[in-house]
Amino acid sequence: MSTGQVVARATVVVMVMLTISRILGLGRESAIAYRFGATHAADAYLVAYTIPNIFYAVAGIALATVIVPIFTEYVTQNRREEAWRLCSLVTNALIVFTAAGAVVGMFLAPVIVGLLGAGFTPETFRLSVQLTLIMLPSIIFFSLAGLFMGILNANNVFGLPAFSSAALNIVIIFGALFLGKYYGPYGLAAGVLGGAATMALIQVPALRRVGFRYSFELNLKHPAVKRVLYLMLPLTLGLSVNQVYLMIDWVLASGLAEGSIASLNYANKLIQLPQSLFVLAVSTAIFPTLSRHIAEGHPAEMAHTLRRGVKVVFLLTVPAVAGLVILREPIVTLLFQRGLFDARATEMTAAALLFFAVGLVGHCLVMLVSRGFFAMQDMRTPVVVTIGTLTVKLGASVALVGHLAHAGLALGTSITALLNTVILVYLLHRRLPGLITSDLLRFCAGVLAAAGLMGVMVYGVDSVLGGFLPGSGLGLLLRVGIDILLGALAYFLAGILIRLDELKNMVSYGKRILAGRITGFWIRG
Repeated sequence: MSTGQVVARATVVVMVMLTISRILGLGRESAIAYRFGATHAADAYLVAYTIPNIFYAVAGIALATVIVPIFTEYVTQNRREEAWRLCSLVTNALIVFTAAGAVVGMFLAPVIVGLLGAGFTPETFRLSVQLTLIMLPSIIFFSLAGLFMGILNANNVFGLPAFSSAALNIVIIFGALFLGKYYGPYGLAAGVLGGAATMALIQVPALRRVGFRYSFELNLKHPAVKRVLYLMLPLTLGLSVNQVYLMIDWVLASGLAEGSIASLNYANKLIQLPQSLFVLAVSTAIFPTLSRHIAEGHPAEMAHTLRRGVKVVFLLTVPAVAGLVILREPIVTLLFQRGLFDARATEMTAAALLFFAVGLVGHCLVMLVSRGFFAMQDMRTPVVVTIGTLTVKLGASVALVGHLAHAGLALGTSITALLNTVILVYLLHRRLPGLITSDLLRFCAGVLAAAGLMGVMVYGVDSVLGGFLPGSGLGLLLRVGIDILLGALAYFLAGILIRLDELKNMVSYGKRILAGRITGFWIRG
């Protein structure tokens, strides 16, 4: 199978699995909202989940990112057995470090909660500490899940790793709805721990099928292990800065109205939906190919592949921004307003969603463009840029929270993401001169025009539908469904008229899939 076919099939498989996962992710947030609403219990849980979430979103992603180019390099040099030994060594080192970290974290739980929930009442503080103790062991499994994902991706196995997050969501939903009914937020915390274990263990059979044979060998001084750690440290630091953004929001929001942290969380989960469906699918599928281009000494091919990835991400995320901005209130109402999640919580979440959406394109492009640096095993540049923009995030959040409350924190995050994107794209273009071209700029202008036309149409249709359809239940579902369907159709037709090349390519590729003839969507033409 050609490189183009591998990437094309991988993109489709990952997108399908991530769609399932994100639907379940919305179900998870709906379940938590139903059981706990925007209350002190939800705030306590979210602060307690911060450390496990850092390992899920930082250590796991760092391991999955670092292991791909290193494993690919070994295979390119016909050293596959050495690559498998390295995987065992890294697995064992990871278990030792994360287990020790979990124990230390348990002792420091009151300090952690005291920092992140500085404005909590004594009751909320105690609950958050208890939930932290329950969830901290999950960092072991989240880290292993990320490592296993990277190993499988390097072997062109994408479906099961992408589905593993769906397994996590299923178990958390069970914890929220069923365990939470009897044990309150403690049941939800137990669901997080069980979900993390499931996320890691579900990938083990696939690892064995691709040739991984685990051996208990611990050698922290092995050169390859040191190299993995050397590459991981700056990447982990850079990814951790994104979590620092979250911590800044949590600290500042803990002194605002009750439910401010929960509202930011629900809005953030919605904004992550297009990130996960579109960008994560593209970047996950494209990353091994970018690494292979570099390992084989073909930077021009890498620039071409990455440029097409940027086009696809821009094509899919810009209309998502328009849709979320225009339909933010009906979407939040439809997904969350039930149980303890009332109209006040809807208003707070919709306000945060509006300002998170402003920076969505920035968040998405950073995820993809960073892969270009990572493929070159340059973990330092994205880290330095991200750390450099931390002061922007802090300054913007402090300046805006007084005027916009929790929504100002969301706007501060968006401003920082857009600045981060501009700097990284500029620096990568200097390394890969073929990345930014006049064709790319014309394409982006065409996407903005098509999304603008779509936005005008959706706003008009929603205004009409909102006048006679019920504001809840099936009426609201019908209203949002019609808005999305007509908006997608308008965007598609506008894109065809403007002659967006990647849209045409996607349509052609879709026809070939339906005809049973999958060919390379990413093949250079």
